[in-house]
Amino acid sequence: MQWVSEKSKDKIPYLTINGTHDDRSDLSKEWRADDGLNWWTNGFWGGILWMMYQASGRERYAEIARISEEKMDTCFDGYYGLHHDVGFMWRPTAAADYDLTHNKESRKRALHAANLLAGRFNPVGQYIRAWNDIPGSDDDTRGWAIIDCMLNLSLLYWASEETGDSRFRQIAMLHADTAQKYFVRPDGSVNHIIEFNPETGEFVRAYGGQGYCEGSAWTRGQGWAVYGFMISYIHTGKQEYLDTAKRIAHYIMANIPDNGIIPVDFRQPKEPAWEDSSGACVIANGLIELAKHVPELEKDMYIRAAVKILKAIDQTRANWGTDCDSIVLNCTGAYHSPDHHFTMVYADFYFIEAVLKLRGNDYFMW
Repeated sequence: MQWVSEKSKDKIPYLTINGTHDDRSDLSKEWRADDGLNWWTNGFWGGILWMMYQASGRERYAEIARISEEKMDTCFDGYYGLHHDVGFMWRPTAAADYDLTHNKESRKRALHAANLLAGRFNPVGQYIRAWNDIPGSDDDTRGWAIIDCMLNLSLLYWASEETGDSRFRQIAMLHADTAQKYFVRPDGSVNHIIEFNPETGEFVRAYGGQGYCEGSAWTRGQGWAVYGFMISYIHTGKQEYLDTAKRIAHYIMANIPDNGIIPVDFRQPKEPAWEDSSGACVIANGLIELAKHVPELEKDMYIRAAVKILKAIDQTRANWGTDCDSIVLNCTGAYHSPDHHFTMVYADFYFIEAVLKLRGNDYFMW
C-alpha cells in the first residue's frame, strides 16, 4: 500500500486496466449520473487508506485519504445520481475520518450523507429504496430493495450514535427487519432484489439480480447478508439479527468448495466456473465478526471457514507484485455480465479489513 497509495493518490479507483488503477474522479470523461464521482464503490479507496492509517500510524495515509473524501463533495452539490449507496461512499471515508481524527468537516459530510440515506426510506413498506430510475430501462425501481443495503445501514447506526437521534437507528432496524423477513430464505440462502409495491408496501416478487437466476444464491449477496446482519446486531444487540447471521453463515459454510475458491453463485452450473473473489472477502469478514459474538465452543468453526477463504485468495488469487495496482484477482460483478475475473477496489478493501481483524486491530469501520 505504501507505493500504490502514492501512485494512485489523486484517483478514486474502481478496477485496474492493464494493471493500473482507473479513476472514477476523472472529470474529462463522460460519466452517467450514477457513475463517475457518484459510483457506489468510491468510498472503498479512502476506506483502505484509513485502515492503513489506523494500523500503521503513518500520517501520509490520512493525507491521501482526504483527497478522495474532498473530491466527493461535488456529489452533494450535484445531488442527482446519489442513491442508497451513500453508506458505502461516506461511512469508510468521512465517518471513518471523524472517528479517527475528529475532523469536523468530515462529521458534517457523514451526517449529510446519513440524512440522504434516511430520506430514501419508504414508511409503508419499511424498506430503503435501492436505485434511482435506471437510464434506458422500463423497470420501475421505486419499490426495489437489495440485500447490499444491509451494509449501508452502518452509516445510519453511526449517525444515531454520533448525534443521539434515534431516528437513524429506527430506520436502519426497520429495513433490517424487512430484509430478514423477505430476503433470507429458511435454508439461509438469500435473494438479491425484492420488489415491493411502493404505494402499499406489499411484496411483489424477487429477482435473481446479479446471481445465476431467481431462487439461486449469489455469493456476494450471501456476504452482504451475513456481514450486514452482524453489523445490525453489533449496533443494536437484537438477538434475531445474530440468529439470522448464523443461519446465513451455516448455508455458506456448507457450500464453500474444498479449494476455498468462491463461485459467483453457490447454485450456478459447474461450467462456466465463474469466480467472485470480492464476495469471498465480504463473506470472510462476516464470519470473523460472527466468531466474536458466539460462545467459545462455536468460534473456531467460523474462523476456520474465514481463514480457508482468505488463504485461498492469498495463495492463488492475489498479485503481490508491482505490475498490478490491486491485490485481489478474479472478481465478478454479476454472473450474466459479459466480463469476469477482473480486479475490484472493494475486494482489496474487504481482504485488507479481514486480515487486519485477524491481526487484532480493534477499529470497527462499520
